[in-house]
Amino acid sequence: MFEPVERVPGDAILGLIEAFKNDTNPQKVDLGVGVYRDDKGNTPVMRAVKEAETRLLKNETTKTYIGSHGAPAYGNAILPLVLGAESPVLEAGRASATQSPGGTGALRLAADFIAKQLPGRDIWVSDPTWPNHHGIFTAAGIELHKYPYVDADNRLDFDGMLAAIRQIPEGDVVVLHACCHNPTGFDLSAEQWQAVLEVVRERKLLPLIDFAYQGFGQGLDEDAHGVRLFAEQLDEVIITSSCSKNFGIYNERTGCLIAVAKNAEQMENVRSQFAIVARENYSNPPAHGSSIVGEILHDPELAAAWREELTEMRDRVNGLRQAFVKALEPYGLADKYACVGEQRGMFSYTGLTPDQVDRLREEFGIYMVRSGRANVAGFSQENLPYIAKAIAVVNGVSVDD
Repeated sequence: MFEPVERVPGDAILGLIEAFKNDTNPQKVDLGVGVYRDDKGNTPVMRAVKEAETRLLKNETTKTYIGSHGAPAYGNAILPLVLGAESPVLEAGRASATQSPGGTGALRLAADFIAKQLPGRDIWVSDPTWPNHHGIFTAAGIELHKYPYVDADNRLDFDGMLAAIRQIPEGDVVVLHACCHNPTGFDLSAEQWQAVLEVVRERKLLPLIDFAYQGFGQGLDEDAHGVRLFAEQLDEVIITSSCSKNFGIYNERTGCLIAVAKNAEQMENVRSQFAIVARENYSNPPAHGSSIVGEILHDPELAAAWREELTEMRDRVNGLRQAFVKALEPYGLADKYACVGEQRGMFSYTGLTPDQVDRLREEFGIYMVRSGRANVAGFSQENLPYIAKAIAVVNGVSVDD
């Protein structure tokens, strides 16, 4: 029966991982995989996470199911983190949290909910966007469209974005990145968020805000500006949240699907449907990651330690952006790649062409996605001179041997 099954190409980023492992260049650099790395190239376990796990191991009394919506303590911790501790949305009972296997799981729940409960509505994503958005939404049977986000000069095309959103059919779903846009790193200002809000309200669109990097841009509250603005000003919003990056618990697969409805009664209606789509996908989410997050956020001492360490990680990434631009100054390329210093989050749309990316890999052992997206967390003070010199070479700049 398996004879007709055809082999398909593997995931491009996973392919980079394998190629990087097999590369014998002692100076090789991995800028492809989307995980945080420290100066030694490791993805560390946060200190607050280790302490929380120690407590959980000591105090855990059961491994029973936690229910389709996940652990209540987790939802009660995530909602104020995302929407704000003093959120009028929470005060009015307009929001609910459904735990999911990572942010990806939350997106798939949202996609299935839209496909089943809001049939006929298409989804619009930025061009470019996180590649898996395409797979998740089309797998749910939803028609996918794009709106512009970056122009030919590798800058945020806000005018083009806004004009395109104005043309989206009434009632469709528009996907927005809350912060640290993946893959470009270009984020909206407060004024731009307000302008998008007005168009979304005018066109009666349903916003789906992907919030995968809270705390990695400018701060936990600053990064939530657009999310909270939309939740407070609109009757209906869907938010997908992830704890992979800001808690560093990638392999624990801990995310959350948040619904904001017009009132508490409608919220409960939507919440009931979320339980059904969760049940049909995986029944119950894994418990360990949510237990870690709940333990941290419900303990003031642990929460303070976590915030401090997250600030250290964010400041390191932002500092590396500036250091990268400075490292290119001797080659006259600082202005060309100044956008890297202006972007936010782990990812940068560098503007490097596919051919240049290929040369970086083949000649220097520097790995990134062919779109030119680089994981800035892969930079270090040690490898930046090597990376800058390699980029100069592929840009045709004469360098000393």
